[in-house]
Amino acid sequence: MTDLWDQRVSAFLLSPSQFLATTTTESFLHELLHELRNDKTNDQFKILLVSVLLEHPTILCPSASVGEETALELLSVFSHTPQKSIVLKCNVMLAITSVIICTSCLATHTKTAEDWLDLLFQTIQDTNDYRCGLSQQPIRATACDCLREMETCSPGLISQKLEPLYLLKQQETTVLHQSYCLLYTLGLKNAIRILTNQKDVTDLEFKSILGGNEGFAWKSNPLELTLLPINMLVQVPRLTQGLECKELKSIMSSLLEESYLLTPISQSALLRELVEVVAMVPGLSPTLFKSQLLRLFGTADVSLMHATLFMKEMFTDSLFTTEDENFLLKRLVGTAQHPLLRIPEKLFYMECILHFPENRPISSSGEESLPVLVTPRLAASLHPTIFNDSATMLCRLNLLCLVHLEANEGEADKGIGFLIDHIMALLKIVDNDGSREVVVTSFRALFIFLIYFSGMEELSKKMIDKLCNMYSRHSRLAPNLIGLADRIQEHLDDPVWSVKLLRGLQKCIIEMPPLQLTIHNLSWHLKVLKRVAKEGQITQRNTIYLLLNVLINSNLCERGNWRLGNAVLNVCRNLLEHPSIDQVFIELADLLQYISIQYDDTDIKDHARFYYTLLTNLSWEKLMGVLAKSLEGGRAKERSHSAIMAESEGIASNLTVHKTNRHVLQLIKVQEKATQSSSESSSESVEATSEVRDWFEVYQGQFQTPGFGSEVTLRYNLTHVKETDPLFDKVFTICLHFELKDSNYAKVSDIHVPCVFRDRKSPEVKVKLKPSQPYPTSLCVSAMFTTQDGRSWHSRLPDVSVSFPEIFLPLPLPPNASCECREQVFERIWEATASGEPDRSAISLFCFKLEDERLADLIRTHFQGFLITDQQSEGSWKVLFFLPPKCHMLLKITQAEDAARVSIATDNWELLPFVNSYLQNITDNCSSTVTDG
Repeated sequence: MTDLWDQRVSAFLLSPSQFLATTTTESFLHELLHELRNDKTNDQFKILLVSVLLEHPTILCPSASVGEETALELLSVFSHTPQKSIVLKCNVMLAITSVIICTSCLATHTKTAEDWLDLLFQTIQDTNDYRCGLSQQPIRATACDCLREMETCSPGLISQKLEPLYLLKQQETTVLHQSYCLLYTLGLKNAIRILTNQKDVTDLEFKSILGGNEGFAWKSNPLELTLLPINMLVQVPRLTQGLECKELKSIMSSLLEESYLLTPISQSALLRELVEVVAMVPGLSPTLFKSQLLRLFGTADVSLMHATLFMKEMFTDSLFTTEDENFLLKRLVGTAQHPLLRIPEKLFYMECILHFPENRPISSSGEESLPVLVTPRLAASLHPTIFNDSATMLCRLNLLCLVHLEANEGEADKGIGFLIDHIMALLKIVDNDGSREVVVTSFRALFIFLIYFSGMEELSKKMIDKLCNMYSRHSRLAPNLIGLADRIQEHLDDPVWSVKLLRGLQKCIIEMPPLQLTIHNLSWHLKVLKRVAKEGQITQRNTIYLLLNVLINSNLCERGNWRLGNAVLNVCRNLLEHPSIDQVFIELADLLQYISIQYDDTDIKDHARFYYTLLTNLSWEKLMGVLAKSLEGGRAKERSHSAIMAESEGIASNLTVHKTNRHVLQLIKVQEKATQSSSESSSESVEATSEVRDWFEVYQGQFQTPGFGSEVTLRYNLTHVKETDPLFDKVFTICLHFELKDSNYAKVSDIHVPCVFRDRKSPEVKVKLKPSQPYPTSLCVSAMFTTQDGRSWHSRLPDVSVSFPEIFLPLPLPPNASCECREQVFERIWEATASGEPDRSAISLFCFKLEDERLADLIRTHFQGFLITDQQSEGSWKVLFFLPPKCHMLLKITQAEDAARVSIATDNWELLPFVNSYLQNITDNCSSTVTDG
């Protein structure tokens, strides 16, 4: 059973929607809670089950009412869990908190949320483990975490309990002191934040917050943000001037003095909360943090350094002197190159240098600019080298480019020279067949450098010559060079550098010796020429001459290589859009005509002939309109290619598939006639028990055969919807296409219908489903059809739902089987099901109140085609459903004195929720109950 639950939990966590397609949310949640209440289940298994609620509380509890019921069930599990099961109790506490928060129970102030908060607060009052002992310490820690989470999600919730929280913090002497400290600090910050929304706050109101000892503040003002913005362009909310802050100042000093006892991450969180408090209260001075700066400046912890920089951003020169600023920046520079730090930490310190919060920044517009104190001398030790890892090297290069861009002329020239040497060293490694990672890193470095210094003409020419020389030896660099040109063009207003690079690459390819134009290299060259053909500032005559010479003087046309031919046509397509096409009209026409005649591939010939037709029959403006691509990448923005010859909107319209604005057709379920009962078949009977046994063995053998009983046929009438355009009263050559919303059925084949006329009888459509699991489903249906005017249309049909009863099939019994034979077969299958695999088979009971006569009518109405025996006089019926591909559902219906009883057996217990829903639907006028067996 545990293995089965392991699989189910894994499947749910992997894809909740796909998992719930095979069952219902209510059923799965019910089973999960049932297992949690099972005393025989071990703790590790229960922790696995609780993880489902921790990961996806809103999926399993879609409404506040379900969330409240689930939380109550979990509270019951928590209260009945033994004290020794510490880990399980902690996980259940977290699950309860998650459910209460995520299902809005906390926001709507439900009784369950209130009781849970009271229980959490009672739990944390056992300071120093006086009552429950040291073993229960993790329970208190989890309770503090839960309260913090609830306060974070509902700011101000504990704002009226600050006095008892402060006393608890003072009394706690164990390692949990920091949990109490963080909880109190968060509540203090949120309480003051709420006060900033009020006008004219008095000293009495301010002191009442610090001394609050009441219930939870359910109606406190909601806060949009629980953290103040780091960006100081946003105004920080502040209290009114002149408030008495002596008591608050004492509390702040006490918290700061104790902060060194906390872990670095907890210290960081504490400092951020206290920084926000000081920022909101005018009576508190930032100098409160002065005593902490020396310790913070020397920290090697990333979280504490981040808190320090947050403090500097908030208070600037109110707390940090110029000397402090210089020291902190030097500290960051030194730490960014410490050999013992990991790469992510080094990158963090580099970002801190780049975005260092200055006391008096030059730019206040929010744009990225280098801090004034970061001079070439200070940053000299951060020059990139080829021995740095890729991320560190690129980050350093970006910083040094900014440094030398803003330096004075002498220092800038020297620094830029160092950077050029570094770039050239990287390119030399690439030229010596560097790895793919080196190639990518080198081109990224080159991009960063050019973003800042592409305007230096002499330097640009040197770089372009180097890149062209590299390309002449390594044509595989074509994608990198094209990407570099594209990205530079995107980021710079003036595309001069990209144009120069592409022009240089074109010249390099044209001047290559014929021996270098191999089949392999030619594919790369064609990619470059395709990109070059997009630039209107570059003449293309030489490109056309090269292509024509290659085709004439090689066996490329005879080989008929489709990929190379298509690459040549891609270049030609871009040439058709070139603004100077009139200057190369004859040359391009010759090239296209030669391809259309000589190339030994039909597809390439057709495309070349098509381009030749465009070139020789349309003006450049119309040609651009035909070849233009939409923003989404689709073709033919203005009109279809097929409309070129006649220039007629009619042809284009006829060759276009139009979409209807609303439903035109629909599928209506055909009402099935009652199937003849198995008990009323041929009078010729098979009565011998041996024959029953023989047939049952044959049936079991067939049952194991792939494809046995795997198809369900559903019948529908294809009709018009009530209101449609008269244009659709007669539609022809309809193709119905079906798409499944789950993976429980095989793909449904398209169905073709000759015509549908509004004034004629609706044609019948048979939809054949092949289930892999017999669950209800829904089909998305669309149709392609033609109207009388010759136009083609695409239309969505209303979705078709396949209910659970529609999957039922009668058992394939022999046609001459007698009633005794059928009953024996029923009993054999019942016994096989009842004694089958316990992880698949299941027995259940369904009861409902109904009179004898009405019960017989209900059975005849719903079970007529599936009856095995009908003993109405004795108040007993047996029903057997076959659910493809390999499932059975057996019912024994008996009339008792007070109610009708339905005993259920199935070889797939996952079907029970659907069986239960089906029986409830057909007895919906009766009060019913269900008992699981």
